Amino acid sequence: MSYSIGEFSKMIGLPVSTLRYYENEGLLKPDRDENNLRVYTDQDLKWVTFLLHLKGTGMSMAELKQYTIWRAEGDATMLERMELLEKRRRLLEKDIQALMHNLEVIENKIDFYEERLQGNKEDFSTQPEAEKEKSTK
Repeated sequence: MSYSIGEFSKMIGLPVSTLRYYENEGLLKPDRDENNLRVYTDQDLKWVTFLLHLKGTGMSMAELKQYTIWRAEGDATMLERMELLEKRRRLLEKDIQALMHNLEVIENKIDFYEERLQGNKEDFSTQPEAEKEKSTK
């Protein structure tokens, strides 16, 4: 199936200007019709969806460009692409650990407030030091 830039923009949820920017940056190379209008395919849809996932992981524009170049070079660069993705995975795992720790802190604070609201008269002095400092401010 083929799509105009407007149709593709709506399907993928990106402004037309972003699609043009991606093309200018070399991330996307849509075909052109006889009137030189961009024509997008289902393969383009899959590719841009994947790019958006990579972008969502925090991958920089430089990394996205490099990955795109390697992809165009084919199987000879499979190892480089895999290494870039493995690097991104390690960074995501660190981010997830930090987020899980933050979630735990918030859950503990919610538990504390729930207990206080249910009438538990626990003294603030039983809170960890960092919590006491925050509660006195």
